[in-house]
Amino acid sequence: MARVLIIGCGGVASVAIHKCCQCSQVFEEICIASRTKSKCDALAQQLKDKTATKITTAQVDADDQAQVEALIREYKPDLVMNIALPYQDLTIMEACLACKVNYMDTANYEPENTDDPAWRAAYEKRCKEQGFSAYFDYSYQWAYGEKFRQAGITALLGSGFDPGVTQAYCAYALKHQFDEIDEIDILDCNGGDHGYPFATNFNPEINLREVSAPGSYWENGHWVEVPPMSIKREYDFKGVGKKDMYLLHHEEIESLAKNIPGVKRIRFFMTFGQSYLTHMKCLENVGMLSTTPIRFEGKEIVPIQFLKALLPDPASLGPRTKGKTNIGCIFRGKKDGKEKTYYLYNICDHQECYKEVGSQAISYTTGVPAMCGALMLLTGKWTEPGVYTVEEFDPDPYMDALNQWGLPWQEDFAPALVE
Repeated sequence: MARVLIIGCGGVASVAIHKCCQCSQVFEEICIASRTKSKCDALAQQLKDKTATKITTAQVDADDQAQVEALIREYKPDLVMNIALPYQDLTIMEACLACKVNYMDTANYEPENTDDPAWRAAYEKRCKEQGFSAYFDYSYQWAYGEKFRQAGITALLGSGFDPGVTQAYCAYALKHQFDEIDEIDILDCNGGDHGYPFATNFNPEINLREVSAPGSYWENGHWVEVPPMSIKREYDFKGVGKKDMYLLHHEEIESLAKNIPGVKRIRFFMTFGQSYLTHMKCLENVGMLSTTPIRFEGKEIVPIQFLKALLPDPASLGPRTKGKTNIGCIFRGKKDGKEKTYYLYNICDHQECYKEVGSQAISYTTGVPAMCGALMLLTGKWTEPGVYTVEEFDPDPYMDALNQWGLPWQEDFAPALVE
């Protein structure tokens, strides 16, 4: 009997929980825990008559390691699914290590307070040594590798779509389609329209921090960093049409550069409309994207957190959002001595996602892979003790699970390439 503790109850977590409940033969018991227990209770109430999975709820502050440990010891799960914020990754990993329980998340660690002097010193050292300046990177979580090995437990990092599915696509392409991969372009297109002048499709704070940072890509063994949104391309996405996309720094580039032997270039592109970019630039110019606390009427506030409170909750966008997403990887490489190109991708419909689980496709495309990653750990498909990213495991059972649980993939053997 598998018992799973799920920390988080936002848009992505809600999808993952719905999907776990659809697979009650594996997820026989789940506990939904978050800072706001009433949200967990409401979701449990919504699902209780639709699943054989036994659902309980709990209150926990995921920033407090002692609280997380106490909940783990009380509930005794086989796995902790961290679907909270990336800020809390290390706290939850520490708790899992102390309790010797398997761990997984959907995005790599970044600090909430980027002005902390100790973190800042380590960050500036990494920027100088590695050559990219994003606040998030894998070094903090990879550092737990030996401790998790010694404890005999597994940590699966970044089992969302990107990161996550995109890395499984890379492992699958290397296993089945190529002898060597030279170039990888990861393309993330959201062709959905929610009708608001400005809103973000996932946590506004994380989204805006990511998009406003310098872009970077991996080329010939080193990082190349460029000004934010300075590299733009147009691509014609199947199911969506022509969209402008911009090069961003993204976490899976770091792990793929390490784990795909001989790869010469890896880039990540995401689509944005001009209205989104104009709003974001205005907010940045007036300081609303700042993570540095300021004093306002005797209180200390963080501008980007205040902005988050003003923007629509991404979890509320489901009924309003129409259109499709198209996310995938274009590969160039060699097979049997010949040049080859190959494109693996998924198309997801916002309204279909809402009909099934009450969310828009951005939450769906992250929540389904979270459940699939958990499935790999719970069914013994991926069990090596240590700390790993998705591409380090056999991709085949994960790819089968994506087809089964709502994110079927498609192939193109003559794709248009990104110049």
